[in-house]
Amino acid sequence: MNKSKNISPIIVINDSRVERIPVKTKILTAEDNMADIIREYALPLMRPGDILTISESPLAITQGRAIPADQIKVGKLARFLSKRVMKVPYGIGLGAPTSMQCAIDECGWLRVLFAAVVGGFTKLLGRSGDFYRLAGMQAALIDAAETSPVEPYTHTVIKGPLDPGGTAQKLSDETGYPIAVMDINDIGGSWMIGASQGVSKHFLETVMKDNPQGQGDELTPLCIVRRLD
Repeated sequence: MNKSKNISPIIVINDSRVERIPVKTKILTAEDNMADIIREYALPLMRPGDILTISESPLAITQGRAIPADQIKVGKLARFLSKRVMKVPYGIGLGAPTSMQCAIDECGWLRVLFAAVVGGFTKLLGRSGDFYRLAGMQAALIDAAETSPVEPYTHTVIKGPLDPGGTAQKLSDETGYPIAVMDINDIGGSWMIGASQGVSKHFLETVMKDNPQGQGDELTPLCIVRRLD
């Protein structure tokens, strides 16, 4: 089911109405250029004052960051650490050996091991999230294999996009609109991980908190945010 159909496209933020317009595209690949995708699918719908958000995984796919799970050589450390990852309701995350291996490849084995040791200790003290704070953003952004419903990415690990802030600014310069890269899930998690100059992190995270794009096979990697008042 398309989750976005069950969510009102218009919400009220600080007494102002804001419309969210998911933009459907084709299935993106590493052969696609995100600026060209924006020009083809989003720009014809946009108006002055709009902000365009890009979901982090589709952006990463266009950067060649989707790695087939059977091509990932999993080491002993990844197997050991993945078994000790706390299970969460929104996905397996680094609990899969292949995604943990990608975290090690991205962040370095020493940093990941340090984060795991400190994170495990502070978790015993009742504090969570230290592993990802210490390991770094790229560890937190990895999507495990078997979590995407869209072929051909069902059996791939998707790493986080490279330089989301710089990429957003470059795309903004090319297209003429403010752009933000968002990491959003279906249980209320909304994070702006990079944006062009002048975009409000608090505003966009509030606007996108209910995930109006959905998280299934909607093929809506872009979303136009429009103030109506």
